[in-house]
Amino acid sequence: MFTAIFGAFEAGIIYAIMALGVYLSFRVLDFPDLTVDGSFVTGAAVAATMIVNGMNPFIATILALIAGFAAGCLTGVLHTFGKINALLSGILMMIALYSINLRIMGKSNVPLLNSETAMTNIRDAWDKTGFDSIFNSILSTVGLGDSLPRTWGILIVMLIVTFTIKFLTDQFLKTEIGLAIRATGDNKRMIRSLSANTNVTVILGLGISNAMVAFSGALIAQQGGFADVGMGIGMIIIGLASVIIGEALFGTKTIARTTLAVIGGAIIYRIVVTLALRVDFLEPGDMKLITATIVILALVTPKIIDSTKEKKRKARKQAEFIAFNSLPDERKGEADAEIKPSP
Repeated sequence: MFTAIFGAFEAGIIYAIMALGVYLSFRVLDFPDLTVDGSFVTGAAVAATMIVNGMNPFIATILALIAGFAAGCLTGVLHTFGKINALLSGILMMIALYSINLRIMGKSNVPLLNSETAMTNIRDAWDKTGFDSIFNSILSTVGLGDSLPRTWGILIVMLIVTFTIKFLTDQFLKTEIGLAIRATGDNKRMIRSLSANTNVTVILGLGISNAMVAFSGALIAQQGGFADVGMGIGMIIIGLASVIIGEALFGTKTIARTTLAVIGGAIIYRIVVTLALRVDFLEPGDMKLITATIVILALVTPKIIDSTKEKKRKARKQAEFIAFNSLPDERKGEADAEIKPSP
């Protein structure tokens, strides 16, 4: 059980980078960008192909990020200069990327099991530190000796990478161009009246969003040991699930808190899916159903809680009103004075 949750946490922290990209397009820019399903694979395809052809895996990962940025910018160009509906722009780009990804890989699947990847480099470097034996001895002490993780290095490094991206995103959204992107998502007409170029903000916002998504795809491919043309199907739903779960559980008072909530949502989503798949009557093919159920619960539960609170508030007010009217006239004045604040 511990190993399964550890693996889910490790995958969740990498998928959190993709969720941050979805948050940027879906929440900040208010753009339903379906390019994500294609750009995630683009990142994986570029990284895997470059690695197989002998390129340094870290440089290949950076190139994957750039490819994702270009894909997002093209979606933005279709929407802004082509005047195509936002949803349709994303769908068109997603379909185009399917063929582009096949062209990049040359086939539908590129295995990386015998290649040097960023993950193998991290694992080899981490093994030299000797921290694994320390962490695993602690687990053995608390009675988890039968389910020790293979390495802690990938988790630790990915935590650092993800929180660095979160910090950079927070700082970027506070800059002048970042504020313009946020304002474009809030009220595009108003920001135009202030002479801001909303075409640039939309293109740039979508470019950064898909750069994060492609970066996540490149890392997932290297962690899983393959890039597949179908690995991005449903990725937008997983990203939205992470955003919605995070916002529902941790709140959205500030940008920093919201991006932290998105990371938490991505990790919780992965853990929930892992635990759900351990139920006897559920199979790996039920993963999309589980995802849809999690999203529905995350959307409906806060509304049910708010509705219950509102009903309780109304019932309390009504009870106070009835109790007030049942008082003798001489007591009503005293009760009214207790309720009203003194001038």
